[in-house]
Amino acid sequence: MPEHDLRIDSIWVKEKALHLGFPLVGITTSEPPPHLDVYHAWIKAGLHADMAYLSRSDAIAKRADPLAVLPQCRSIVVTGTFYQPMAEQPPPEFRVAGYALGEDYHQVLVARMRQLVGAIEERIGTKVEHKIYADTGPLLERELGQRSGLGWIGKNTCLIHPNHGSYFLLAVLLLDQPLEPDPPYAYDRCGSCMRCIDACPTNCILPDRTLDARRCISYLTIENKGTIPHDLRHELGNWLFGCDICQQVCPWNLRFGVQPADPAFEISTPLEQARPGDFLKLSPDKWKQPFKKSPLTRPGRKGLVRNMAVVAGNLTREDLMDDLDHTLRMDPDPLARAHAVWALKQYDDPRSASILRSHQDREQDEQVLRELRLE
Repeated sequence: MPEHDLRIDSIWVKEKALHLGFPLVGITTSEPPPHLDVYHAWIKAGLHADMAYLSRSDAIAKRADPLAVLPQCRSIVVTGTFYQPMAEQPPPEFRVAGYALGEDYHQVLVARMRQLVGAIEERIGTKVEHKIYADTGPLLERELGQRSGLGWIGKNTCLIHPNHGSYFLLAVLLLDQPLEPDPPYAYDRCGSCMRCIDACPTNCILPDRTLDARRCISYLTIENKGTIPHDLRHELGNWLFGCDICQQVCPWNLRFGVQPADPAFEISTPLEQARPGDFLKLSPDKWKQPFKKSPLTRPGRKGLVRNMAVVAGNLTREDLMDDLDHTLRMDPDPLARAHAVWALKQYDDPRSASILRSHQDREQDEQVLRELRLE
């Protein structure tokens, strides 16, 4: 039988985590998060939009105390993994948030954390009680990141590392083993800077370092399952999935956010080769196939078509009229067709008007008909 050390310490855990693909690692205690009142006020104000899972009483209780998630918890390991935003050159036809360009980070980071747990168990020769989360459970990850020394929570709500900016993804391990905690990051390096607030096209960044999710492009294109409000559609620009604007203008990213992306999060071939019309004609039966390992499946097929219809309406590119016509004639989902109607109305072109007139006679869904009647 192999000999076991029966001990682990913070240095060993950090070195092992680095070896497994976590370039940033911090450790904190199992104490409740210090800014829980901000989260409670955010929920009470309804700023979480339709994300009901955030306001469930059991989820709130767990976010209030890591011991409610894992009673045996004695330390919390917080890791960060780098990604990069979509390349600006040549200008992309549509944009996807940088973290979603490659593989689904939930799966990648959880798998790596399981490897870390396996290494710990091998080291000490026994099973350990643990919980693993990568934006997958009731924890305030950014609070834990700040408390473990990985940076401060910026005005745009992102965790910002003083040497690496904010282009990194968090994964958290609750562990029944005692580890020496790191000191919390005690400084606010945002100062008087307002670049993220000024750059946000929908004005969703609030003064208390929270977001009004109801106006956030990331929420509108991913978690939102219904209609995108008319007054925000132009502000989406060409964002198909998520948004990086508040990070792209951040001085800490402009200065430090240049480290290479983790290979798992580099842009995938299907996404790199995709064109706007491909999303407007997603097959109801086979649409997932090119993106089976991608976060882009999160909004569902109708969400992706809806989003791309809005992008097409903002691009007003002549070659996309045929694709929008196809959506109107062939797409089985009224939500997708309704947004295609809006998109065609943005074209100052007799042909788009003709497409809309011809469709009005055959459309039967009231949601789409209302969109057709809107001036």
